[in-house]
Amino acid sequence: MLRRSLCVAMLSMMLVGLIGVVPVIAAEVEKININTATEDELMQLNGVGPKYAADIIAYRETFGPFKMPEDLMQVKGIGQKTFEKNREIIIVAEPDNEEETY
Repeated sequence: MLRRSLCVAMLSMMLVGLIGVVPVIAAEVEKININTATEDELMQLNGVGPKYAADIIAYRETFGPFKMPEDLMQVKGIGQKTFEKNREIIIVAEPDNEEETY
């Protein structure tokens, strides 16, 4: 009985500790401006490796800055699923102005 109570107490303390860590982890995720991000920064997006990062950069160099986050799906290989996985961290701002425009 004492052993079970000790286990429950330890599990409770661990859960309380984890709950305190979750907001810190979420707060550490930086927004990625797809109009100014480097290849390395773009590769922080879920599902984006070196090839897609290079494709994103090539697309914006060819067609100009993205107007809204959803425009990322115009890049070949970046579909709805990839966009949805990253929706919360993608921002669009003019290259010379880091204020979020969408």
